[in-house]
Amino acid sequence: MHKEFLMGNEAIAMGALAAGVQLVAGYPGTPSTEVLETIARRNPGNVYVEWSVNEKAGLEVAAGAAYTGARALVTMKQVGLNVASDPLMSLEYIGVKGGLVVLVADDPGPISSQTEQDTRTFAMFSKVPLFDPCSVQEAYEMIQEAFDFSEKYGTPVFFRATTRIDHGYEGILIKDPQEYIRHEAQGFIKDSSRWVIFPRLSVRNHALIEKRNDELSDTLSEYPGNRILFETGAGCQKGIATHGINFMYTTDSLEGRNARILKIATPFPFPEKLALSFLEGLDEVLCIEELDPVIERALTFVCGKYGLKVKIRGKLTGDIPPAGENTPELVDRAVTGLLGPAAGRASAPETLPEPPALPVRPPVLCAGCPHRASFLAVKEAMKGKKTIYCGDIGCYTLGNAAPLDMCDTCLCMGAGIGIAQGVGHIEPDTSCFAFVGDSTFFASGITGTINAFYNQANMTLVVLDNSTTAMTGHQPHPGTGRTVMGQVVEKVSIEKVLLAIGLKVVETVDPLDFQAAVETTKRVAAQPGVKAIIFRSPCISVIRPEGKSHVDEKKCIGCKKCIKSLGCPALTLDSDGKKARIDDSLCTGCTLCEQICPADAISGGRKNGLAAGKEEA
Repeated sequence: MHKEFLMGNEAIAMGALAAGVQLVAGYPGTPSTEVLETIARRNPGNVYVEWSVNEKAGLEVAAGAAYTGARALVTMKQVGLNVASDPLMSLEYIGVKGGLVVLVADDPGPISSQTEQDTRTFAMFSKVPLFDPCSVQEAYEMIQEAFDFSEKYGTPVFFRATTRIDHGYEGILIKDPQEYIRHEAQGFIKDSSRWVIFPRLSVRNHALIEKRNDELSDTLSEYPGNRILFETGAGCQKGIATHGINFMYTTDSLEGRNARILKIATPFPFPEKLALSFLEGLDEVLCIEELDPVIERALTFVCGKYGLKVKIRGKLTGDIPPAGENTPELVDRAVTGLLGPAAGRASAPETLPEPPALPVRPPVLCAGCPHRASFLAVKEAMKGKKTIYCGDIGCYTLGNAAPLDMCDTCLCMGAGIGIAQGVGHIEPDTSCFAFVGDSTFFASGITGTINAFYNQANMTLVVLDNSTTAMTGHQPHPGTGRTVMGQVVEKVSIEKVLLAIGLKVVETVDPLDFQAAVETTKRVAAQPGVKAIIFRSPCISVIRPEGKSHVDEKKCIGCKKCIKSLGCPALTLDSDGKKARIDDSLCTGCTLCEQICPADAISGGRKNGLAAGKEEA
């Protein structure tokens, strides 16, 4: 054993390696991404690792490994679980032979997600057991226990960590590589009565799952992660039930106060016997949790089942906010509401001076981002026409911000392609555009494109190809020609995929060649049916800028077109507020501002070795 200072996701990865994981698959998504990346980086050499094309594919790959008796891990964030839910719901009926852990990183807040969905609720819906760690150290230990549990009971299990666990840091004890479990897969044994799902099998296994989960409720009452703390005897009449990072907030807040604490590490199946012991002699319980009232509902059920007259408080009673991330301050206020102020503390916190207002910094596309040029080219080409711009999940969602204002809808990955079709079928006079990134195209855009072609939609697909999965940290994808394990492989061509579907018009252009991009958009959008433009230019974070643009003050006429059109963070006004200036620390020399300046007052940028609008000698 040795000690390391690790991020929660790194600790989870190291715990999986210590448990003898043999295959890891997943799709990048904050706050889960670093788990798979850490395993790839610290791979002892016997673990297969892949970024799958999406979460559904990742889970199916992991299931196949678990069918052989191997230990497998699949990683995703909470919205990715929606994509993986189809195989997951059936997999619980089929079961597994090797340990299979489905790591889902929830994002209360949400900080970087579309939703605040709670995987604990999904666990109850899917009947899949769930582990919920409260600290980085517990996450490291618990994922090893999760593999053992999965293998023992022949079921996939959820491992649910939230952002504050995933991205928190702690110095923890971890095993040395020679201490890792060396797990050997037995191999796949043909047995259609087990591995082929039919209604008869489903009915039988459904009954077995319900019976097993009832029994697991008793078993998990003895699980060390579930426990009662701060037992104060007969005089204790108030309790707090909590889980995850909220347990840490609660114990910090309790200093100087007395309450019985129920820590829940396996919210499903719920440890009913332990809960019954916790409730004995209490008059009132506050449930502190995020995001759904899972513990609150479970304790209310236990009280009703056993006729206990204990008041259960939490989200359903308005004592804890129904949405949003809990904070230490919020938890402390809730604990104070239950127990009163701590001994030695004032009844109200000291009033501090109001801090100065922080500058407003909305998220924006990076300086030099090729997506800005793509959006501007389409906007210019479609000026004066009734048009809808359907966006998607990625950096390019930021195209919704002024002055671009080029994202009218955004639902989930790949959905913009379907939404554009739906609008077009009802409003045939609307020019419908669907924007999708290169990684998202492979993850969930191909199906929608086939649907559009087959059903004779009239729309323009715009693939924003920046040669990486930029939003989540520049992971490779099928179009990059490399894998997370460092293999150089043949790239999957977006053009060839679209042509194979049947599209007749597929054009590729560099969006930073602005006039060519505008003319391409006009020409392609005028064609009937489904057509596609691929705007191809690498993400500015993965290439080295070769020059910086600058403003000639004598030529600048102060029209502010560069600022009002682009919204580039490198473009500002001078101290007099009259003429444009460029921040050298931000400029990447993409030349877009040079190309749209009506006074030819900006120059000096270089894109891929070429000055703006000029051939290199």
